[in-house]
Amino acid sequence: MSRKEDFIQHITAGYNCKGESITLGGAILDGEALTDAHVKVPLKTLNRHGLIAGATGTGKTKTIQVFSEQLSNFGIPVLMMDIKGDFSGIAKEGEEKPFITERHAKINIPYTTASFPVELLTLSEQNGVRLRATISEFGPVLFSRILNLNDTQAGVVSVIFKYCDDNKMPLLDLKDIKKVINYITEEGKDEIEEHYGKISTSTTGTILRKIIELEQQGADLFFGEMSFDVEDLMRIDENGKGYINILRLTDIQDKPKLFSTFMLSLLAEIYQQMPEKGDSDQPELIIFIDEAHLIFNEASKTLLEQIETIVKLIRSKGVGIYFITQNPMDIPSGVLAQLGLKIQHALRAFTANDRKAIKQTADNYPTSDYYKTDEVLTSLGIGEALVTALNEKGIPTPLAATMMRAPMSRMDILTESEIQEINNKSKLVKKYSELIDRESAYEMLNKKIAVVEEEINKQEQKQESQKQQNQGPSTASVVGKSVLKVLTNATFIRGAFGVLTKMFKK
Repeated sequence: MSRKEDFIQHITAGYNCKGESITLGGAILDGEALTDAHVKVPLKTLNRHGLIAGATGTGKTKTIQVFSEQLSNFGIPVLMMDIKGDFSGIAKEGEEKPFITERHAKINIPYTTASFPVELLTLSEQNGVRLRATISEFGPVLFSRILNLNDTQAGVVSVIFKYCDDNKMPLLDLKDIKKVINYITEEGKDEIEEHYGKISTSTTGTILRKIIELEQQGADLFFGEMSFDVEDLMRIDENGKGYINILRLTDIQDKPKLFSTFMLSLLAEIYQQMPEKGDSDQPELIIFIDEAHLIFNEASKTLLEQIETIVKLIRSKGVGIYFITQNPMDIPSGVLAQLGLKIQHALRAFTANDRKAIKQTADNYPTSDYYKTDEVLTSLGIGEALVTALNEKGIPTPLAATMMRAPMSRMDILTESEIQEINNKSKLVKKYSELIDRESAYEMLNKKIAVVEEEINKQEQKQESQKQQNQGPSTASVVGKSVLKVLTNATFIRGAFGVLTKMFKK
């Protein structure tokens, strides 16, 4: 048996799938793409997460596009966090060009053009489905970790949430929690100290400064109602295709805290809301996180621990998370160890540090009798990648240099008129376009303060009247505390990682 025949048998056996699978492309040996060595990934292992890495311009976006198209065809919804803004063309049918015909002939995979159902989501003022969540839904633990608070400061945040729970004051947006912080250090200081203990003003001042920092990154647009329902990510169109939800993040590249805030809240809520799936034939949802280094570079140690924990647990809900970045070393080792599928596009070696990174990257892949991994990493062409996955038994597949198939949809972005067309047809845009500002902690505390001030004014007037009538001393000095009556006690039910179950879902 020749080396080539032996390699084809090796790849065919390693990537053989009895159940449904995604075909990424054809294996490459000695620079030749082989027609009889297809690289496939079983649907049942896609909830084991993955990594798509490579230098700029090597084909990562097209790989995600190919991946998402096939997921959609199987009725599996996708959430793509699109930071560069170059993924939206998946909504429109592609065009077969000579280089595509040639590529698909080499790997012996038929090519057809197609478009896919798309929803355009936004965290900012861009057109699309507005994503929001309330402060209460975060809960004190997750909110404290996002602010990178120490234990003492996190304890005060827990007191704030408990006070609002006990007094049935919803914490919906940032102005609510800022108002509560001001209240407990000023007008309500005695009330808080009596029922919850003394709170240092220096601690509340630090918390307030960190909230303002988050607010300056645009979080005031994110926190509020109506809250986004994760079930709206799970939609299937009338043709049985899963919706591809594209979160447009082009205007928050310089706001990593907002990005991390959203991502963690979303993953935690998906974990809480979705039922346990166990072993199933296909995932319920696949999430692609582009430019993943933006999350990890800004994350504190506690935030990294939170991410790692969620990544470990969420796969049991049938959710796969795929990190996209230039260098796999951008991903913390604890997270990298959880990733079952790795698609590594070319890396470039311009400096000694680059060569060191390539050596470290090569060490993260299975050894192969057919490739010198560190050499292959620098010689891969555009649209080629090293692939290793998990087979249906959960065993790592052989390393395969792969010529990736081409996307069936447009390999370019949508025009503004095409974006508007999608948004005009969207039911979700209409559902989430209205900004709701119902009575919450901010308004309730203002009323409470007004009541106290009115009572104090009445007592002062009474004191003045008594003084004039020589009826003895006034009792105005004892007013403040007695006027503040506790509202109906209530306890919010919080799920995993402090995320609140939707209380006010309509």
